[in-house]
Amino acid sequence: MNICTANGASSMREGKAWYLVQCKPRQDERAEENLGRQGYEYFRPLCRRERLVRGSLQVQSESLFPGYLFIQLAADANWAPLRSTRGVSRLVGFGGMPMPIADELIAELQRRVQPAPQPALQPGDRVCITSGSFAELDAIFLAMDGEERVVLLMSLLHRKHRLSMPLANIRKY
Repeated sequence: MNICTANGASSMREGKAWYLVQCKPRQDERAEENLGRQGYEYFRPLCRRERLVRGSLQVQSESLFPGYLFIQLAADANWAPLRSTRGVSRLVGFGGMPMPIADELIAELQRRVQPAPQPALQPGDRVCITSGSFAELDAIFLAMDGEERVVLLMSLLHRKHRLSMPLANIRKY
């Protein structure tokens, strides 16, 4: 969700500031949904990431800061509804007072959030072969060989061997 002002002016001048909300464990999306229903302006930075799920690569969105999101509130706003919002644990603050976050930090986060997925397997990652003639042996991931195959480096008989096999036959440590 993009929350920039139209003229780029700081929202602090308008009497609003950004605050950090701690969500209940694994309830970031629930908190985001409920805050949106209540009409709050919020920002939950997401990153896209490739995951190896049941032998295939899937692109998933996940929170850049798991367990937290940002909310924009006026200093004189009623904060009581936040405490009873499903998925919200508390407002992060010091000395019992919520601490405002600089608009520049939020703007920079919005600018830096990348839509490009991060690969699930990086060259050099250790993997375990789960099936086939090399089952239960360790290898090192070198590269993808198309969309459904991988190139691995194995050490057999004191020599390094490159081999290609289906992506479904490996699991990342």
